[in-house]
Amino acid sequence: VREGIRGDHIQWIDPGQAEACDSYLALMDSLREAMNRGLFLGLEDFESHFALYPPGAFYLRHVDRFRDDDRRMVSAVVYLNDGWLPEHGGQLRMYLEEDRAYDVEPVGGCLVVFLSGEVPHEVLPATRDRLSLTGWFRRRGNEPF
Repeated sequence: VREGIRGDHIQWIDPGQAEACDSYLALMDSLREAMNRGLFLGLEDFESHFALYPPGAFYLRHVDRFRDDDRRMVSAVVYLNDGWLPEHGGQLRMYLEEDRAYDVEPVGGCLVVFLSGEVPHEVLPATRDRLSLTGWFRRRGNEPF
């Protein structure tokens, strides 16, 4: 993690770690199946981690698909922040067009889903701990077999 770009702390989620994590992964797998049925995206799996942004931490503008790995297709963020108020900051700023930004408050229970390689976004600093489950639905990559 490059501190000048991002300041979160993460913990990857693996099946079998905890019952709550397994329930979350099962729910995300149901969403993956629904997106495949309705949008024909060819999503094969899902990777996810907990993210904690301490007060003042941020993540500069970026996209979630790597330049050398095109498997991440759809990003999903579930916020875990009880009692979040707008003055706490920490918004997810999404750039839907080059000069038009849309801010999402990180309110507990909110789910945000967007195309990983198409929507530049950033996390604005907050005045309190900001918690989320962040993950990516992935397709088979373009690497040769």
